Amino acid sequence: MAKHRLTRAPKINLTRAALGVTIAATAAFATPAQADTHNASAATQSVPEAAVKAEPGKQTGSDKPKPTAAQVLALAKQQIGTREDSRGGGTKFQKWYMDSPRAAETVARDGGNRQAYLNAAWCAMFVSWVGEEMGARTTVGWDAYTVTHAKWFKNNKRWGTSAKPGAVVFFAWSGSKSLDAINHVGFVIKDNGNGTITTVEGNTGNGKVEQRTRPTSQVVGYGYPDYSA
Repeated sequence: MAKHRLTRAPKINLTRAALGVTIAATAAFATPAQADTHNASAATQSVPEAAVKAEPGKQTGSDKPKPTAAQVLALAKQQIGTREDSRGGGTKFQKWYMDSPRAAETVARDGGNRQAYLNAAWCAMFVSWVGEEMGARTTVGWDAYTVTHAKWFKNNKRWGTSAKPGAVVFFAWSGSKSLDAINHVGFVIKDNGNGTITTVEGNTGNGKVEQRTRPTSQVVGYGYPDYSA
């Protein structure tokens, strides 16, 4: 069982298990080695139209040169082994997001308060942090809600079904291809050519950054940042 998707900004008086994240699929869609082990509530809602229009890529990024996919993946892989604390928080990704201007926007959009991001599901915060660190916020995007993040890629015509190195990959454990069913997000390292992809993901396994092998049957789609060649 896994909990990754944040459907609303977390409220400080809610437990981590009740933050509006979606239940993962059973072994029919992932082996124990592929599935994530967190428990989650099954509370889900569609993204309101206002949330889709809150486009993370339109924020002002840094003046760093546009990175390559290899550079982004190198930074992401350097984080492997980083883990959350016993409360499900304490990572630098959550702390960064809580203090970011985007947190103020997503709290205004979804409710809750900034402080609760410290113990919230953080797979999307990990992806967002990597983009920020590489000066690629405007092309990687930033959000704590995987569905909004995916819809931002699609609305900006940077969405598809091919696994490319550095692509942002969105998963639904049910095998659904609906963006509203997305549970989890990470980066593609490579397409293995055998119905699986190698990825680097935050908030996976026992609440860590890990390199994983995932079946493409669980992939909803891919967002394509505009990397340097």
